[in-house]
Amino acid sequence: MEKPSFKRLPNHIGVIPDGNRRWAVSNGLNKQDGYSYGIDPGFELYNMCIENGIKELTFYGFTQDNTKRPSIQTDAFTKACIDAVEKLAHRDADLLVIGNTNSPLFPKELLPYTNRVTFGKGLIKINFLVNYGWNWDLNHAHKHQEEENNFNAKIASTDISRIDLIIRWGGRYRLSGFLPVQSVYADFFVLEEMWPDFKHEHFYRALDWYQHQDVTLGG
Repeated sequence: MEKPSFKRLPNHIGVIPDGNRRWAVSNGLNKQDGYSYGIDPGFELYNMCIENGIKELTFYGFTQDNTKRPSIQTDAFTKACIDAVEKLAHRDADLLVIGNTNSPLFPKELLPYTNRVTFGKGLIKINFLVNYGWNWDLNHAHKHQEEENNFNAKIASTDISRIDLIIRWGGRYRLSGFLPVQSVYADFFVLEEMWPDFKHEHFYRALDWYQHQDVTLGG
């Protein structure tokens, strides 16, 4: 597909890559098998963001609520997140992993990336939400205010900037707790297609829709 041109692009895009389990079942696989098929689409999108000059990209890996699923599924999406980060280490990006590291469900392999790490030329900021919870994020500031008497305490995800556009695959019209502070003025585009069926035209459809939105930031 020929790359279109856009009059206005978002600086920061949030991605909710939903539909992995439904895609797996529809393709005769077990539910947990769908997660591994979501890694390559993520890197296709990463490449497209760099090509189009997107400055920041945030992926929803998995939430604390997701870990209530059967262990065979939690093991699968945890491994997919680890594999994605290890693959990103061979690309050009500034990576930050955000999630509740005090939980045993946070993968130890990703602890080195909970402070931003630059890979290669660091062409784009990549944020990965792993074992993330909106209430954990917001309560972080309150907890530190009480523990340290720090009136300038910040939310856990404070190093992630405000999001301009959120794209959700899988046809669900909800945020599912995705970065509530940074999403406050985000435009929200939903695709019916499942994440493992990612195509370039999905991304271009979202960007085309975004350029026609009236972005006022409340003004």
